[in-house]
Amino acid sequence: MSVDSQPSDSWVAYVGPFRFPWGDASSRRVWGIAQSLALGGRRVVVLSGEPGPSAPQEIPGVDGPGSIHHVGVGELPQAGDSLLAKSLQWLMRAGQRTAAWLDTQRVRPSHVIVYGGGMQYMFQLQRWCRRNGVPILADVVEWYSPKQLRGGRLGPLHLSTKVALRYHYPRCAGVVAISSFLESYYRERGCAVVRVPPTLDVRALGAAPVAASAGGMRLVYAGSPGRKDLLAETIRGVDLAARDGCDVSLQVIGPSPAEVTRALGAPPPPPVRVRGRVPQQEVPALLRQADFSILMREPARFAQAGFPTKFCESLAHGTPVIANLTSDLRSYLRDGVEGLVLPDHSAQSLRLALHRALHLPAEVRGAMRRAAHERAVASFDVRGYVAVLDELLTVLQARPVRTPSTTGRNGDG
Repeated sequence: MSVDSQPSDSWVAYVGPFRFPWGDASSRRVWGIAQSLALGGRRVVVLSGEPGPSAPQEIPGVDGPGSIHHVGVGELPQAGDSLLAKSLQWLMRAGQRTAAWLDTQRVRPSHVIVYGGGMQYMFQLQRWCRRNGVPILADVVEWYSPKQLRGGRLGPLHLSTKVALRYHYPRCAGVVAISSFLESYYRERGCAVVRVPPTLDVRALGAAPVAASAGGMRLVYAGSPGRKDLLAETIRGVDLAARDGCDVSLQVIGPSPAEVTRALGAPPPPPVRVRGRVPQQEVPALLRQADFSILMREPARFAQAGFPTKFCESLAHGTPVIANLTSDLRSYLRDGVEGLVLPDHSAQSLRLALHRALHLPAEVRGAMRRAAHERAVASFDVRGYVAVLDELLTVLQARPVRTPSTTGRNGDG
């Protein structure tokens, strides 16, 4: 079955080597943007990196006049592939299967939105869009540091992402940027840009719980720390507070016990329970049961350019956040309102914040939970970005498709 067998001939292709509809932060990013487009009446077909489904399947439960379909085109290397096969797929063949699938469709998409994939993937999709007269947009969510990628500064992955960020993305018809850092960078290069932080259907989650734990302080870290989140420093801060006599505990959801032990250089201390990976559907309940989630990041450029999905999800479930301010968090996290602001990313700062949190009256903690949820509804709900995304796509569709020359300064942002 192809897209043209569907009732409407107008559709948007949202493509990239990500998992969908679940799997990681990239899955949730694509799902949020796709929901906003569907709420605006557009039919979205997500072409993800898995090898299936081979025919578009509709995702149920979409709230709006549009729809979301999913097809897997197999861009992601498979677990059993050799290192050579994986390298060839990422660096030489990326994007070929996506472009080939688009070629099989009788009706071309009105737009192609690309999430991730690096230099070769963007080259293939930009070439396909130029040949077919389709505007292409880049959904940009990261500015990678060499230390985040295998091989470092001179490794092929870093070079691939660097070329995509600095050459291919500025030559797209439009950019959807996750942060003000990326918004400014691409706007200065003459791009049509809208800023959309991580989004989810906050209203569907219902109201925030009035209270979490009765006695003690339950903390949670949920996600994949990678090389951005300072999980080891977070655990050390919790342990310091516990050694002071504070009744605190931390659940770590996502990383395995072995990964946490490697990060710490020792087994986790008694106040910390490492849950490892848990089914996605169980995460909301674990978030809601916590008094605070914790997010600590080094204020490096890669942290300023990204935006932590876990921050938005915590607020959406009514769980205030204890964090230092990186990226655009200062626009959404007010000290004593939606959570507690750390002056820096040290274990000592977290230790002092936990002392403070334990002495907050119950009514203050309840007010913080309500404020966290209200902030999520106002700032991270998919409905809040329907108009800006629809306007961008409408404007781009009216323009002739060409390869624009970049304007503004060149080089690093």
